[in-house]
Amino acid sequence: MNGNRFILLDGGMGRELQRRKLLRVKTIWSGFALIHHPRDVRDLHLEFIEAGADVITTCNYCVVPNLLQKESLGHRFEELTELAGGLAFQAREKGGRPEVKIAGSLPPLSESYRPDTVETFEEMVPVYRALAGRLEPHIDLFLCETMSTPENARAAAVAASVFGKPVWVSWSLEDIPTGKLRSGETIQEAFDHLSGLDIDAYLFNCCSVESISYAIPVLRSLTGKLVGGYANVLAEIPAAYEMGVGGETPL
Repeated sequence: MNGNRFILLDGGMGRELQRRKLLRVKTIWSGFALIHHPRDVRDLHLEFIEAGADVITTCNYCVVPNLLQKESLGHRFEELTELAGGLAFQAREKGGRPEVKIAGSLPPLSESYRPDTVETFEEMVPVYRALAGRLEPHIDLFLCETMSTPENARAAAVAASVFGKPVWVSWSLEDIPTGKLRSGETIQEAFDHLSGLDIDAYLFNCCSVESISYAIPVLRSLTGKLVGGYANVLAEIPAAYEMGVGGETPL
């Protein structure tokens, strides 16, 4: 949210590709789509633009060396990353809305929602820098998304910051509204871990609507920068919360 104006992000690329039966490999769903259905990826970006999105995000969420290597596709990391950026750029050109911003996705470098699989800061930074470098010619900002630990968020943001474009950071929270990251740190602790970096927006994603609603006011109390969130459509909420245990603060 920017002042009194909402900035509308695009929808879930993976879920929509799945709904259209265009995905076959779960581990690298975006890589599979880029290899086998690049035109559909571009056209889906275009549909989001036509639907009114102010920001579209490149389709490279699982295009990271660790996951690609599991499918014997590690050698295509740079090629597929550049393709993801190019398809988003083509969609904006075709959509006739030059004001739409393209966010370059800097995702987890291993499994999502698994803080125990996050590598060290020193290991992550060069990978994120290589990823950001391939996206940079096509994008307007970097989106460090689904960050499950403070260290993961800092590594991605540090790597992106050298390119001189806006950097957005989006953490993934526990699905029960506790105001904590999946690694257990509080929002305050995660925010403080980015101290000294020029972050243009702070968000939450890939967690429940209830968790994001609970956390947004906390974030607003910490910064005057852009804040927001994009929740999982079908995030699993424990029965205890569905029955009313815990609090909720509306967005």
